[in-house]
Amino acid sequence: MGIVIDAPPEVVWAAVRDIRSHVDWMADAESITFTSETTFNCVTKVGPFRTVDRMEIVEWDEGRAIGIRHVGLVRGTGRFTLRRTWRGRTRFTWAERLRFPWWMGGPVGAFVAKPVLRRVWRGNLRRLRSQVHSRSGG
Repeated sequence: MGIVIDAPPEVVWAAVRDIRSHVDWMADAESITFTSETTFNCVTKVGPFRTVDRMEIVEWDEGRAIGIRHVGLVRGTGRFTLRRTWRGRTRFTWAERLRFPWWMGGPVGAFVAKPVLRRVWRGNLRRLRSQVHSRSGG
């Protein structure tokens, strides 16, 4: 999923490059604690469910993309990409591929969680856009 933000990619990148600050716009991220230069734990809460999502940064393309690998109970990959669009705006795209453990329902749990997570992530994208606009005076 993605969103167009009325700011150039450099401004959007400044808002997302600090991984710790993602808790400011991600409703499901309660806290982020780095365990090394490229690994961190994110306490994640969706509804009544809370988990520590262990992640590793596997891609860093300055100003363009951040890729992570989920290595905890929930496994998979995630990637943010930024692309300049018409009139200097930014197309911010968020892609996730998650695999749930058997005790969270495995593929069935993932299927049930998909619409809930989409709703949460869409809200996160709107909060990111608002945050960027307020910082840039947009």
